[in-house]
Amino acid sequence: MQLVIVESPAKAKTIEKYLGRDFKVLASYGHVRDLPPKDGSVDPDDGFSMEWQLYPDKAKRLKDIQDAAKQADRLILATDPDREGEAISWHVQELLRQKKALPQKVDRVTFNAITKQAVTDAMARPRGLDDDLIDAYRARRALDYLVGFTLSPVLWRKLPGAKSAGRVQSVALRLVVEREREIEAFVAQQYWSITGQFEMGGTPFKARLARWRGDKIERLTITNEADARAAEADVKAGHFTVDSVETKPLTRNPPPPFTTSTLQQEAARKLGFSASHTMRVAQDLYEDGAITYMRTDGVQMDGSAISAARRAIADRYDGGYVPDQPRQYQTKAKNAQEAHEAIRPTDFGKDKVGGGDHARLYDLIWKRALASQMASARLERTSVDLSDGTGKTMLRATGQVIKFPGFLALYDEGRDDSSEDDDARLLPAMAKGDAPAKTGVEVEAHETQPPPRYSEASLVKKMEELGIGRPSTYASILQVLKDRAYVRVEKNRFLPEESGRLLTAFLERFFGRYVEYDFTAGLEEELDDVSGGRAQWQAVLERFWRDFKPRTGEVMEQKPSEITAALDEFLGPYLFPDKGDGSDPRVCPNCGTGRLALRGGKFGPFIACSNYPECKFTRKFAQPGGSDGADTGPETLGTDPESGLEVTKRSGRFGPYIQLGDGKEAKRSSIPKDIPAEDFDLDYALRLLSLPRDVGMHPESGKPIVAGLGRYGPYLLHDGKYAKLTGTAEIFDIGMNAAVARIADAANGGGRGRAKAEPLKTFGPHPTSGGEMKLMAGRFGPYVTDGTTNATLPKTVEPDALTVEEAVALIDARAAKGPAKGKKKAPAKKAAAKKPAAKKAPAKKKVAE
Repeated sequence: MQLVIVESPAKAKTIEKYLGRDFKVLASYGHVRDLPPKDGSVDPDDGFSMEWQLYPDKAKRLKDIQDAAKQADRLILATDPDREGEAISWHVQELLRQKKALPQKVDRVTFNAITKQAVTDAMARPRGLDDDLIDAYRARRALDYLVGFTLSPVLWRKLPGAKSAGRVQSVALRLVVEREREIEAFVAQQYWSITGQFEMGGTPFKARLARWRGDKIERLTITNEADARAAEADVKAGHFTVDSVETKPLTRNPPPPFTTSTLQQEAARKLGFSASHTMRVAQDLYEDGAITYMRTDGVQMDGSAISAARRAIADRYDGGYVPDQPRQYQTKAKNAQEAHEAIRPTDFGKDKVGGGDHARLYDLIWKRALASQMASARLERTSVDLSDGTGKTMLRATGQVIKFPGFLALYDEGRDDSSEDDDARLLPAMAKGDAPAKTGVEVEAHETQPPPRYSEASLVKKMEELGIGRPSTYASILQVLKDRAYVRVEKNRFLPEESGRLLTAFLERFFGRYVEYDFTAGLEEELDDVSGGRAQWQAVLERFWRDFKPRTGEVMEQKPSEITAALDEFLGPYLFPDKGDGSDPRVCPNCGTGRLALRGGKFGPFIACSNYPECKFTRKFAQPGGSDGADTGPETLGTDPESGLEVTKRSGRFGPYIQLGDGKEAKRSSIPKDIPAEDFDLDYALRLLSLPRDVGMHPESGKPIVAGLGRYGPYLLHDGKYAKLTGTAEIFDIGMNAAVARIADAANGGGRGRAKAEPLKTFGPHPTSGGEMKLMAGRFGPYVTDGTTNATLPKTVEPDALTVEEAVALIDARAAKGPAKGKKKAPAKKAAAKKPAAKKAPAKKKVAE
């Protein structure tokens, strides 16, 4: 028996089907071990030796592999064809060696697509493990561990609110923060455009002002309305004729097939997918054999794939769409390794696969790969100059015509920030001396726009251009920034949170070298040299560590107040921008004598007055230079008539709240957002402080019903069960009848009893078994059944699109495999003959102490 190890169970099932009975294929379910999350897992003083730990949830998986390996004559490590795949194979081999379960013969095979041909070809060309790739994996893993476990404790102690910092994640965050700084520093400039509206031969067109009073007009030439109106008058008064017509042929070549990063970018632009979602869907398509491996920075396709693509183009279009020679591509990305093929379909004859997001992503991959081998598009760009006769005023109209669509007939690449293109307009046929009819003049005021915030697509593109990170890491890097709440996403654009801005400022001020783009890209090059066998991995780590470790020690020795003072100075222009009137931007707006400065608190940074506690003015860190949201201290609402304590309104980390009295034991209540500011007074504050409220005793259970305000909003509580209320006012207004009804509704909606599941779709009787075929929603996804055999739908099959023929095929394929393997029922134990009860030993007497 030959044992094959892959990562995923879906991949294992497909490959076992291709290989036959002599092979047993098991999945490792990804990585099986990692560095323990504790100090000392990497020892720089011992050649960067590493202590590995088995994932607890992988113990059973490894036991299954271990048992099978003991029975195997040969072990075939067939994990993914990249650095991580090589590492998984190495970990499995090392663990089996430790357990003395490693077969005598061990081979490594890789394939770029999960098709029968690709798998059988790979099995015929085994190799050993790639030590260079394994060393590169160890170097990257050790480096990320050392940065995280050395830098994070510094952040926890010196920067309240910071969670962690990563080698590449921090540099990606810096890109987002720097773009926000550019936007904040941007000063909009007004400019005006003048456009003439014309018609020729029944076709309308526009021409923009290109020369006025003998001077060339650029976009920012006319900056005031007076000049704009004067230019408008001259265009209105002028009689324009065609002075020249210039036509230039243009050629557009198709883009190369997708790499990991370009797939993430285009899926974000055209499908609205996040990078992580794109990779999940692509993984499913790969495991189902629909596309080639999706983690790659190569742009070239295999020769047989190119031939298949050219045949598909010829079948779909006429011969003019197939170029004379196959197209060859080279990547432009910095540090690209081109270790694998580009992402492409495994069968160009299939233009549709699956349904839903799987179908949409496959369609994108199929079109891009096919278009990459199509003929170039031929266009014609036309420029027409219209003169008023004096030569002092001239208008220009531009447009283009597609003479031959070529690849554009199938695919056109998206753009991150596209705007209306004048060149895309169609123009009527015109010749020198023609006098098109002028139908109007349009004057528009515009403002220059700041650079756009990064989208997932543009951020991935920027990281790739700078050489930061690698294709397999982009999705996880962006996800970490979101999970750590260092950024938020609004309208598909990244905005830095205050914690992200502060972390970036801290790293720029104290660890500037390690968040430099060139340094990070240079380190990536060194790690790539390890992959290529051109560098020794411990030497790369040593060069980094000998500078990084002392720097963290220096920062750790500084007092938190010194860190805050340094950040206050570093962030001064952002936190206290020049007001433009010569006044000191740090003067406290509340007392007028104190100076504002950055302070560190238990829940993060804030701005405070130097006259504290006399002046209690504070401002959130994320409000540069403004007074909006400023907290001038507690606002007294009045006195509680029962306790005689003062009721104050305050501002806290989680928003405004009210407090009764002072000290740690003072009663507090948050102020819900649905209470209008004009309605909030002492009476409302006392009502909030009185919560929870007893509604009464439930007429059936005899147990109390309580209304209150909780973490998730207003609620009713009865017998340990909750029911939601619609708003804060309902806490005080709801009566017994309504409360009982609301609790009953909540109980019915959350009951454990389940009605019999209804089929999503029915297909009629199965042709062999005669059982009614139904599509059902199962715990682990949709499945089709004939009452006897249940067959799970592949991830790439859309349930709504399932046909009768496909349902029959799925059921028959599952039935052919035999019944699902289950745990054997243990034989019933025979009743043991009763033995006489053993005599109990006499109890020991207690000894008085």
